[in-house]
Amino acid sequence: MSNSAPVLESELDLKLLHRGKVRDVYEVDSETLLMVASDRVSAFDVVLPQPIPFKGEVLTLVTAWWLEQLGGHLDHHLLAVDPDIIAERQPKLSASRDLWKRRSMLVRKTDPVLVECVVRGYITGSAWKEYELSGTLAGEPLATGLKESQQLDPPIFSPATKAQEGHDENITYDEVVELLGLELAQQLRDLSQRLYAYGRDVANHRNIILADTKFEFGFASTGELLLIDEVLTPDSSRFWPKETYATGRGQPSLDKQPIRDWLNELEGWDKNPPAPDLPQEVIEAASNRYQDVFQRLTGVPLESYKPPHFGAEG
Repeated sequence: MSNSAPVLESELDLKLLHRGKVRDVYEVDSETLLMVASDRVSAFDVVLPQPIPFKGEVLTLVTAWWLEQLGGHLDHHLLAVDPDIIAERQPKLSASRDLWKRRSMLVRKTDPVLVECVVRGYITGSAWKEYELSGTLAGEPLATGLKESQQLDPPIFSPATKAQEGHDENITYDEVVELLGLELAQQLRDLSQRLYAYGRDVANHRNIILADTKFEFGFASTGELLLIDEVLTPDSSRFWPKETYATGRGQPSLDKQPIRDWLNELEGWDKNPPAPDLPQEVIEAASNRYQDVFQRLTGVPLESYKPPHFGAEG
């Protein structure tokens, strides 16, 4: 069963290492972390005051669902999402189980690669803004005459730096080579493009367009390169309904779009903290979007989805 009470901030009997815009990361032991996806939501890089019910569950469980589909074809950091396995691994969490269940991933610790691996199958967002101004992406020329939301064939590996504050910045593949070396840059590009192609094809069968997505990778203590963090979620990807797709304009994303739309129409907020309170109808609309994309992808309503069993090796 789904959690009923939204979680704005978790407080667990573990060492808190980091509280991000959405996730609270705790240390379980020297080799493992617990990543708790709250229901916090950000827009324009500002965390909003109200949580979005079920958002954290969707991010966690859709990541687990994708990794289950990929099976043994890809090394990743996820050890467990099943609450029983997590509680068995860390008994002191039993008392707070209702807070973290279905929104937490037990994962291997890694040393993150400080490049976000973005793959763009359609031109939209910051890529469209740059193209509209200069015909380029990260300073490199693209084909002339593209329209907003047009498909890019083949998809473009479009990495970005991981900014400590503010927006990430698009960089070129050559800059990734300079930062990380040719071998790792090629490995990241090839893995990201394979993952995007897989996600695009799965989504397509469910009448969803995967416009773009970002992946993150890290090195385990054993030296393995692992896929980390969230995977093909509505926070890390742009999912568009196929039935309303058309080039030459923006698309209605299956994510927190109702929040962005409401904020864009709001007068008097300069998109800096503090953020305004969200009206209940906007909160509900955003929550419904997250639950809808989960069911469209998995074929199962969120409340009846049973987390997959990964074991908890390591």
